Amino acid sequence: MTNYISPMLMCDFYKTVHSDMLNPGMTFSMSYYTPRMSRVKRWDKVVNFGLQMFIKTYLIDYFNTYFFERPEDEVVEEFERVLDNTLGKGIYNSGKIRKLHKLGYLPIEIIALPEGEKVPIHVPVFGICNTHPDFAWLPQALESLISAEIWYPQITATVGATYRDIVNKYYGLTCDDDIPREKALGSFDFRGDACLDAALKAAAGWCMSFVNTATVPAIPYLEKMFSCDCEKEPVAYGAVSTEHFVMCSNYAVDGDEITFLRRLLTELYPYTSFSAVLDSYDYWNVIDNILPQIHDEIMAHNGCMLMRGDSGDCVEVVTKTVFKLWEQFGGTINSKGYKVLDPHVKAIYGDSITVQRCEEIYEILMKNGFACSNVALGVGSFSMHCIEEEGRLLPFTRDTFGCAIKACYAEVNGKELPVFKNPKEGGFKKSQKGLCWVYRDENGELAYKDGYLRSNIPDGNLLEPVFKDGKLLREYTISDIRDYLNK
Repeated sequence: MTNYISPMLMCDFYKTVHSDMLNPGMTFSMSYYTPRMSRVKRWDKVVNFGLQMFIKTYLIDYFNTYFFERPEDEVVEEFERVLDNTLGKGIYNSGKIRKLHKLGYLPIEIIALPEGEKVPIHVPVFGICNTHPDFAWLPQALESLISAEIWYPQITATVGATYRDIVNKYYGLTCDDDIPREKALGSFDFRGDACLDAALKAAAGWCMSFVNTATVPAIPYLEKMFSCDCEKEPVAYGAVSTEHFVMCSNYAVDGDEITFLRRLLTELYPYTSFSAVLDSYDYWNVIDNILPQIHDEIMAHNGCMLMRGDSGDCVEVVTKTVFKLWEQFGGTINSKGYKVLDPHVKAIYGDSITVQRCEEIYEILMKNGFACSNVALGVGSFSMHCIEEEGRLLPFTRDTFGCAIKACYAEVNGKELPVFKNPKEGGFKKSQKGLCWVYRDENGELAYKDGYLRSNIPDGNLLEPVFKDGKLLREYTISDIRDYLNK
């Protein structure tokens, strides 16, 4: 048995026989990936993100390693072994697999909008077609794999952009303009994601809007996917922080909490900012009674100590902490008239901050005269998988945006044919008809027109080639995507 799955088996069963059902004269097909609706009222656009990661991982590395670089008979026999014992012998045609292997490359072209674009519902994000007349079946054969790999990074990038919009609003109102917004929030979702692969996609999507994440493997993953280098540019950052195991085990040894806090400030991290979780026993006792006893050590510390609550009402805990830190340590008034804590102290709350709580925290701080940069906030796995709206929890799935890859155009025996579906009671399931041309309207918003043929589609289509015949044609850097998304 192998420890991998052949890429030609990465599909739904019915995909394996569709090539036999298509008209034998078909030489070309085009399909579009489109968000057809939004189930979240807050969102009317989806961030285009994840396509380059998919192309590099599967269409290039995976297909080359586990298909084209393996012996032809081996990959065909592998395909036949599975289908013979499931669909049955003679039900499918494995000749197409042999023919594709002999070709030696993936005869596919993908045209797409720039990664990082916020794409309105109904506008096609990318199109996929064949480049060799014998493989018109291939674009839709890849649908299952593409759909499974793309929807989640698009969701997480959209989640990150949502929090960034909130930060931009409140930092714009209460903070000096030179305060970095990309460090306002961090992701802490790793342990709550479905698996490592999901955690990497979540961190990648998040890091298009922010640079703070607790997911260490996101750094080499981003470096590979976007040809960046954490030694030379801000790919992403982590943070020094305690946890309950650290705090409780030191308490067991010392018999108090103050001893270890002093050690953090003076021995372990005298020149480094760090956060300390303080609610292992009595959070407010630490804030009200212990911090005053180590006031001098905090003020002599060459860094910032972030006071972290981890239980109770996070909105109340983090905002009340800011107020108490101001009373103890003071600070300054910034150019917009808001209070900024002394740089040696700050409040932090991790992995419980929903979009509503984020807005509520910033609103309370602003109403009480505090800059929103006085807190660092963390977003956990809940926000990467679900959103609360009107008292309901809306879990994220492929259907959050109704995303689908639908064939919209074909050429059969030299004739150009629009292909479309228009169910009488299908609602949002109506597809585009013919080739699509994406452009910007008079307001600068992305829009599209369909109904074109290859012989009459206009120039200037914003869907531009990014992949063709096994090669990446347009490689986006992490800076490119951040610029598109945060412009």
